[in-house]
Amino acid sequence: MFFALLTVTFLLSATVSFIVVRAFKRPIEAIFQRIIKDEVSSVWERYITFAAYVVGISGGVRIHQLERYIDSVQKGHDVLLLNTERWTLEVYRTVIETLQSLAWMYLLVFIFALIAFVLVKGFETRHAKEHKNG
Repeated sequence: MFFALLTVTFLLSATVSFIVVRAFKRPIEAIFQRIIKDEVSSVWERYITFAAYVVGISGGVRIHQLERYIDSVQKGHDVLLLNTERWTLEVYRTVIETLQSLAWMYLLVFIFALIAFVLVKGFETRHAKEHKNG
């Protein structure tokens, strides 16, 4: 039963990650193409996609939480049973934790992208003023 739960949480977090990555694909492309006006922007887009899958799946499949179903005897507690209520809770937790992990990752990406955008815009403005004056 534990392996079924592990497989379900992995597949569910991978599916949720896939949906979120697809939703943010165009915004990420647009941001990197604007900030990095070079073909290397596609490399950064691919890295962010990879990082999103890693963060989403690792956030959704909480190994330390799942260990309660196999390790509790060693810690002096009874092993938790995987009944319908616990399955429902674990599935819900997987979706929420995956979304939460991805939300934090994308927030950090967008904060740094905003800082980079402000810097690029400042350099462009300065460069335009120099060409206008000189």
